[in-house]
Amino acid sequence: MGSSMRKKKEKAQTFKKTKLKVGKVKPKPENYTDTSFKAKSISMAHQSLSETAPDEIKKFKHYLSLAATSSSDKQRREALAFLTSQLAAEPPFNPIGTREILAKLLPLTPSPSSPVRSQLLKLLECLPGDEVRIHTEEALRWIRVGMTHLSPEVSLDSLAVLDWLLEVAADEAVSCPGGWVMTLNAFCAMMGWSRGTNGGWTAAPKIGVRTKDSASHARQLSTLARFLQAGLKAEDAFVASPNQYWDCLYRVDRTRDPYAYLNLFGKRRDEDGEMYQDRESRQRVFYRRYAVLVAAGSEQAKREGGAPGRAGTILNKILLEGTIDGEDVAAADTEDLLSLW
Repeated sequence: MGSSMRKKKEKAQTFKKTKLKVGKVKPKPENYTDTSFKAKSISMAHQSLSETAPDEIKKFKHYLSLAATSSSDKQRREALAFLTSQLAAEPPFNPIGTREILAKLLPLTPSPSSPVRSQLLKLLECLPGDEVRIHTEEALRWIRVGMTHLSPEVSLDSLAVLDWLLEVAADEAVSCPGGWVMTLNAFCAMMGWSRGTNGGWTAAPKIGVRTKDSASHARQLSTLARFLQAGLKAEDAFVASPNQYWDCLYRVDRTRDPYAYLNLFGKRRDEDGEMYQDRESRQRVFYRRYAVLVAAGSEQAKREGGAPGRAGTILNKILLEGTIDGEDVAAADTEDLLSLW
């Protein structure tokens, strides 16, 4: 008998119905497992029981670790919800400080999960503003990552985080290293504004992955208007005191890192990463690099009408209020003076 015939017979036996005979037990299948035994106890590995509840601090750190490192979006959202409830309690419970929370959770700003991003915004709104201000540079770095994300939903949700930051630390957002120029670069990249090859203004087409509907376009213009208002608004008049001269010579500044503008121990900065701590310096950079782009974009939005038109009108008004004289525009800034050497 050949091997092929033997294989055919074996295959036929598999599908052959067994004839049951009186007084004989039905044959058991090959994968049969005997479960007729009984045991007095069941031993399970890696199981422990404790009569005391986990410490609140350890529990807080555990959920913070889940929110930062978990691969499950649902688990991250639930962990963020727990942390939000702790920070929103009276009094707020934050055993590790705002710095650690921002360092671990700000990378979730460009998260692909919409529930995670919305819950992150709720958590950020529970943090005290005076403790967030000193970490504005780090927050803006992750906001810019989200603004230039390929997903329109991530980009718009990052604008919501920027709105929150402008509420709690508007002055720090426009004066920290890279806060002014790099954020304006992110706005231009997000809305597709750029200079053409002939020096004119061009806008990205409204097709592709960055489709601009009227609501999202209006949202972008509104947030840009708030950012420009924070950077171009008139500063409060300085009231001189009789001891001002001696205070400048001998009094120690109580602000955090008062000599940050000197960049004594940091990396060498270019124009994009520089600190622009006063209105005049921000105006000079804006009118030299972005005024034409923003003005053309606002005019185009006004021609579209609707929500973008209203947002463009507000943006144009802020540009007019922040206008400076021609002498100030032509004034030499720090980069111009350094280029003379």
